[in-house]
Amino acid sequence: MGNQVDKLTHLSYDNVPTADPNGFDTEDELGPRIGVSYIFSADDDEQEERIDGPDKDQNEEEKQYDNGDELECVVYYRDESVYERNVKLSDMSTYSTENLLNKCIPGDLVEFVAKGQYPHWVVYVGDFQVVHLHRAEIKNNFLTDASQGKRGRIVNGLYKFLALPPEVVVQNAMQQVGRRDRELDWRNSECFAAWCRFGKREFKIGGELRIGKQPYRLKMLFSEKKSHVLEFQSIDDLIMEKRRNDQIGRDAVTQELCIHLTTVYTLR
Repeated sequence: MGNQVDKLTHLSYDNVPTADPNGFDTEDELGPRIGVSYIFSADDDEQEERIDGPDKDQNEEEKQYDNGDELECVVYYRDESVYERNVKLSDMSTYSTENLLNKCIPGDLVEFVAKGQYPHWVVYVGDFQVVHLHRAEIKNNFLTDASQGKRGRIVNGLYKFLALPPEVVVQNAMQQVGRRDRELDWRNSECFAAWCRFGKREFKIGGELRIGKQPYRLKMLFSEKKSHVLEFQSIDDLIMEKRRNDQIGRDAVTQELCIHLTTVYTLR
């Protein structure tokens, strides 16, 4: 089985085994339909290329962002919900950097978003500054510079873990400034920011043993009655796939899943 997992690493839905001909779990069906413990792509937000071209005006990009294409999801560790992105339960509106500066307090996590790009997470440390993982280095920048023209929002409530005191969150972030390349313990900006706020080793590279079990589930919510579940051995593997979904958008994930399922059941 180990060899099969190695072979599947970095593949897309085209190669994922499934047991559900419709690709979705209805409310009356229990249990995940796909059990995997690998990632589909090489994250990350360090990739600066835009899907729709690199030369878009920053103000135009801010105006064009539409969170209607975001895929809602819930992350479970065994049977406990540890993350939830749900527009009905939380405000997922985005703001300009100027408005964000009026809302942020030290210790806040901020997510910058733009169409066709990985979300970029930062830790607000006060005095208009943030600490973040960017291009394989932990940097201390002004929030306006770190945003690169993207709209953002405070995302303290997405993860359900108990947060550390704000001063500890800031200290965690500031102590890492300057680390780079092989010194890094995080695979992307989200894992780093979440580690700063919650202090959980699971957000670090190798923070969890991969021993065959798949305790994490990513439940993707397509409608009130349709969802799809993937399983993972570690939370950082799961975050990689969740971020890939954020990059390509809800419609693309739906289309990708439907194409995969059609192919699988044609071949059977």
